[in-house]
Amino acid sequence: MGLEEIIPVIALILVLILVLPGFIKSNLKKKVFFTNFSIWGVIVLVLVIFLYFIF
Repeated sequence: MGLEEIIPVIALILVLILVLPGFIKSNLKKKVFFTNFSIWGVIVLVLVIFLYFIF
């Protein structure tokens, strides 16, 4: 794993650490949390598949 792969992973983890507390705080109800989590999961999955086909 080269430096060009390590730096983006670290950046994504740091962004996740910054965003996750606010996400959890705004989604205290389980139904709302799982709805929002599934929406974000679909968005991330679509982006990963899209980027896989581009590169």
